[in-house]
Amino acid sequence: MGVRWQDEVWYRIIEDGGQSSTSDVIMYEIFDSENKTLPYSLTIIDTPGYRDTDGLRHDVIINQRLFDLFRLEDGIHEVHVVGVVMKATETKMSDQLSYVSDSVMSLFGNSLEKNTVALITHSGRTTPSISVKGLQAGGSQCPYFIFNNRQYEARTEKTSTDLEEAWSLTEKGMSQFTAFLQKVSALQLQVAVGFNSFIRLTASIQNLQEKIKLTELKQKEIKQIQEAMKKHKEEMRFNKKLIVEVDEAYKDKELIEGETSFFKSAVCCTVCEENCHFPGCTMALSPEECEVMKLASCTVCTGRCPASKHVKGNWRYVTKTRKVERTKEEIKQRYFKSNSDTKETNLTETLVKEMENLNRKKGTLIEKSYQCAIKLDPTLLKVNSVSTYINLDFLIKKIKDGGDTEKVHKLEMIDNQMDGGAKSVIGCQVDSTSIQHIISNSDVISPGTPVVYQLKTRKETVETLTRVTFGKKKQSKPNKTILLVGETGAGKSTLINALVNYAMGVRWQDEVWYRIIEDGGQSSTSDVIMYEIFDSENKTLPYSLTIIDTPGYRDTDGLRHDVIINQRLFDLFRLEDGIHEVHVVGVVMKATETKMSDQLSYVSDSVMSLFGKSLEKNTVALITHSGRTTPSISVKGLQAGGSQCPYFIFNNRQYEARTEKTSTDLEEAWSLTEKGMSQFTAFLQKVSALQLQVAVGFNSFIRLTASIQNLQEKIKLTELKQKEIKQIQEAMKKHKEEMRFNKKLIVEVDEAYKDKELIEGETSFFKSA
Repeated sequence: MGVRWQDEVWYRIIEDGGQSSTSDVIMYEIFDSENKTLPYSLTIIDTPGYRDTDGLRHDVIINQRLFDLFRLEDGIHEVHVVGVVMKATETKMSDQLSYVSDSVMSLFGNSLEKNTVALITHSGRTTPSISVKGLQAGGSQCPYFIFNNRQYEARTEKTSTDLEEAWSLTEKGMSQFTAFLQKVSALQLQVAVGFNSFIRLTASIQNLQEKIKLTELKQKEIKQIQEAMKKHKEEMRFNKKLIVEVDEAYKDKELIEGETSFFKSAVCCTVCEENCHFPGCTMALSPEECEVMKLASCTVCTGRCPASKHVKGNWRYVTKTRKVERTKEEIKQRYFKSNSDTKETNLTETLVKEMENLNRKKGTLIEKSYQCAIKLDPTLLKVNSVSTYINLDFLIKKIKDGGDTEKVHKLEMIDNQMDGGAKSVIGCQVDSTSIQHIISNSDVISPGTPVVYQLKTRKETVETLTRVTFGKKKQSKPNKTILLVGETGAGKSTLINALVNYAMGVRWQDEVWYRIIEDGGQSSTSDVIMYEIFDSENKTLPYSLTIIDTPGYRDTDGLRHDVIINQRLFDLFRLEDGIHEVHVVGVVMKATETKMSDQLSYVSDSVMSLFGKSLEKNTVALITHSGRTTPSISVKGLQAGGSQCPYFIFNNRQYEARTEKTSTDLEEAWSLTEKGMSQFTAFLQKVSALQLQVAVGFNSFIRLTASIQNLQEKIKLTELKQKEIKQIQEAMKKHKEEMRFNKKLIVEVDEAYKDKELIEGETSFFKSA
């Protein structure tokens, strides 16, 4: 617009602010003005700040918005310059450039690097050496332009000179930058395959993977029937009403959880009951506008149904399983094509043929998925957006199971082209909580019956607290907090694993077992660990769980060990994002224990002092290693110790291999634990949380104790100084006559002084100051 210092005016097109005022990608079009300072008009694309407060998730959303802008018919299809805005005090810009490079340059070509510039703001009178050195240290040779944008500040007699200098600096920077802009050529979109074709491929792969999982569930159902027929072969010959329990697969509608609209919409076929575009349907307002539609028909669903048979909403189809009971006749009606076949052999043969058909179907679906994957354009794989995201882990695992190493290698090369950080952000939004999905994303620890899996969890450490999270938190669901204490070897680890499996709805018939922590005779925890167990498909519990696992009390290191545990619990309770309420304290003890007064004394002294005496009513005994009957020894021990607390009985042998010899005992142990879990979780449902009851804030209390310690050291120092004076006085009295004639007489005293000393100790609690 040609505004100059002398004009004494300033125009704003957007508001200034310390934080980015944009919550979306905004395109500003600046056309001709009267002064015609520039021989060209301007289009400026303003993005929300990269690496904003919401971290990597925020960056992925920005990439998606840019991707949508570039693929709009009337959007942006060429770029002249990428300007990375940075303060003069910045030491590098490699983080910002990496996202520009991965997302934008993948669409416009590596030549865009030559058109990338640094726009350095908040500069003083001289060249900002810090940011320039930072550019060079980061390996960047891009041009830079310097600005000090204070033009809007009020001019006073005191500030006018500085503001005029800032204006001149910015005017010079603008002149150089616009001259550079005049010289550079536009770079066009360089995408080998159309955007829509790419998105159809990713949507097809996602849809095919869901079909593979459904096919596997149908195979599991047939396998359960075959095993029941084998087990009850003689009985079924004479009893046509014999009931067989199986896991039946079915489709259900589920609301899509997510904080942003990108993750909360799907295009679904109501005829096929399939998800045709999820995740990534970010632009279409209706199914007809969705990228998966071609010539008004869907390119993804099984029936290739018309767009009119589809809906776009905040829900999607999910495959679930439910326990159903079927008689032999009902099984025949389900699997026989006609009702004329009634012989036992025909049912057996029909099930075998059905299993073979499903195997062929599964193979076909896997091959189709693979063919779609190898057609994916490498350019678009690097965009790091929701629309171009596809999780190939499941497909790689299935092909690896089939032994085709060449195909696995190709898929892994494709998968490696996608940004790992973006995959983790998007993946946690689209992953299902179904048992089938959990199995496909867990590691097999022990094959056989049951198959033991290690659950994939998220782990983070804050100060002395380790937090392990399984599942995704739902704000609407209440939470219950359990604090577990007990001696080493009491069975806390196996009890936690049992709680997790119960929450997930795992039953004896499922022949699976999940581990969130490793089992072991000795406590495998060397620190306080907090386990967060969130929602699962079966929804056995109406609440999520937070379990605080402590190292074994009265461990081999004795009382010193217990003091350290109390300190760690204290740290956990005073952390800002730590634990501030407890529902139940569970004292884990073996069925052979005669008392639990030692453990309770520690809970009482440490935890109850923070949460109040009412916590005693919320303290329960969790008795492990129990047999078929009530463990009278431990129960009598509780009563003898004066405890009237409730107790629950468990025998956690669920992970043990089932054989013909052990199966009956293990099933009884499972039933005992299931009953105990049912009673314990019902108790947990009824109790109210107890809040921290501390009159003085933790920090204030610690300041007081630290002050007392400091003052005591000062008192000791004062006493040492007094001792030194006393020694001098005594020496003067003793050598009074001698000192009159001998001014060089030496007096020996104990002089107090400060020195640095290493702190001795085996743990960090005692080794820092």
